[in-house]
Amino acid sequence: MNLPNWLTVGRILFTPLLSWWPLREDPGYRIAAFVLFLALAVTDYYDGMLARTRGLVTDLGKWLDPLADKLLLVGAFVPMFWLQSPADDPMLRWLTGWNFDQYQHSHYPFVISLAGAHWTVSLPWWVVLIVLGREVAMTIMRQVAMRRGTVIAAIFAAKVKTVCQLFWIGASFFWFFVATVDRVDVRDRIGWGFFANFAGLVGVAAMFLSVALTVYTMVIYLVRYGRLLLPSRAGAAG
Repeated sequence: MNLPNWLTVGRILFTPLLSWWPLREDPGYRIAAFVLFLALAVTDYYDGMLARTRGLVTDLGKWLDPLADKLLLVGAFVPMFWLQSPADDPMLRWLTGWNFDQYQHSHYPFVISLAGAHWTVSLPWWVVLIVLGREVAMTIMRQVAMRRGTVIAAIFAAKVKTVCQLFWIGASFFWFFVATVDRVDVRDRIGWGFFANFAGLVGVAAMFLSVALTVYTMVIYLVRYGRLLLPSRAGAAG
């Protein structure tokens, strides 16, 4: 175990707090979750950079780092879906049997104001399914490709997608904080409402870009490497 691997293990160990703190109806816990997310995101970059520049890349690190990334994404989506899904989302009702009145009190979809118009933007279950489903599919595809001697490198659009996801998650966590401070209505307030509106605009833009790039990159990978998922001719002949 070297320093980059310990940093990766730390990200894994702190991910449950990232899931739990935003669910507490308290601005202190929610700003702590936002700060924790920033720390984990920075650590994710730093441990990889440290491993590459100091020759500390290990097989354990190659296995732990993608695992930590996937757990971080799933851990962040737990409070995001819980707090931002539509009030009538069938998946949420099926999973939790959530009490409607209590849910309304704890419901924090993005509320944004732009050019005199106002929108409420929730996080439907199918968006979560697309994003997480793509990660699962790519993990399987990379494992299959590796067994057949092919390394699937990340394309540029996929790296942009990852950055958009980080902005989306960070904006969501910050929104939970400012919305909790004063149950922000951006149409009437200019204090916390300004920060909430900014977080909402960034979050909504990043969400749409993330989903679009998720679908786009998955199509690109399937076109380039989908053949690797087919049974080999040797296996078929046997």
